Amino acid sequence: MRVGAGLIELHVHGSQSLKQKRGVVKSIVQRLRNRFNISVAEVGGQDTWQRAVLGLAVVGGDAQGIRSRLGAAVDFVESMHLAEVRDTDVEVLELATEDWNPDKTFPGGDPLPWEKE
Repeated sequence: MRVGAGLIELHVHGSQSLKQKRGVVKSIVQRLRNRFNISVAEVGGQDTWQRAVLGLAVVGGDAQGIRSRLGAAVDFVESMHLAEVRDTDVEVLELATEDWNPDKTFPGGDPLPWEKE
């Protein structure tokens, strides 16, 4: 399993209040969720009028596909021209699935809560 995470730092020009900035950020977040079916949240700059940092997350099996999807999301934010994209970062992590526990127990032998009878 692979997990993709991305950060987009935005500068919202002309914003004179948190309410104005949140309106722009909310619009960007909702469009990303609808278009790319990814998880998005404002993770930084919540108390500033013009700065916002968005966190993006995607889970999948193909690292290249995840990287491509996150890259397309960043490009989409830039193409909206609602805010200036100041910086971006994308990482893909691989989680070892071969260590998955087929016995459905915790490491001491206790069954997982949903496996108890």
